[in-house]
Amino acid sequence: MKFRGKMTDIMCIKQFTVVVNTVARLAKVCTLRITPQKVFFIINDAGAVGSSPGLWAELDQGHFFNEFNMEGVSEENNEIYLELQPDKLSRTLNSLKSSQSARSVKIKLTRKHSPCLTLEAELPSLSVHARLVVHDVPVQLIPRRQWHLYHEPEMPQFQASVYLPPLRQLKHVIERMKTLSPYVSLSANRRGTLVVGVTTDTVKVSTHFRHLPMPVWEGQEDSMESAPEELHTATVDIKKFALFLHGEQGGPTKVICNIVEDRTIHMFLINDDVTLQYFLPAATNT
Repeated sequence: MKFRGKMTDIMCIKQFTVVVNTVARLAKVCTLRITPQKVFFIINDAGAVGSSPGLWAELDQGHFFNEFNMEGVSEENNEIYLELQPDKLSRTLNSLKSSQSARSVKIKLTRKHSPCLTLEAELPSLSVHARLVVHDVPVQLIPRRQWHLYHEPEMPQFQASVYLPPLRQLKHVIERMKTLSPYVSLSANRRGTLVVGVTTDTVKVSTHFRHLPMPVWEGQEDSMESAPEELHTATVDIKKFALFLHGEQGGPTKVICNIVEDRTIHMFLINDDVTLQYFLPAATNT
């Protein structure tokens, strides 16, 4: 197996760092899947709907990498699956960002004492020669027999789907509600209404967003037979929801919230070159 990619565009390096930071906020361990066309970050979560992953981030390698070469385990299975701690990769990328703007970042799969992702960053220098900074991030190779555990998530059969209000506004609401309850309920209908609320023995607080735009989905008619005004609700861990909102998703052009009643909140973020799905399972002991 071989992998080598090089990023030279400053904005692409920053955008890649933002995605890694988001993954690092949400899990201690993730899977990096490398294919000839795309790079994926995957977080498995047993609480998600069916066997879907908790997070699925899909990056177009042609956008991020100026140079990209890989060889998978075989011609028939031309992919690489690696397990790593995203916070180590995040710290490495952020250290480059905090020092000086890197001219380029090269990422390659190496074997030193153990398999590693080696990051080589070329930094500006006052001398004729550029400075080269090298970081190693330990990884574990995932064998072919386990690849089926990291399949692409299927679109859940949801009862309501709306575009979220501006994330900055929603973050402010959630931060205030975090002091009241460990759980938050999200309710939506097919009139573009989203209700975000917490309920305790002593208080009930909710914020209503009305007239939100709604995406059009094909093949979801059977799960959306209720009256348009009827609210569909799922209650989730408020800290996990807050972590996702604070994950610097990289300025997504669209943020969709799908609600599978009493089961899951499915966030779908779409940018030009990044697609990110996040599944928050409903809490069982609210």
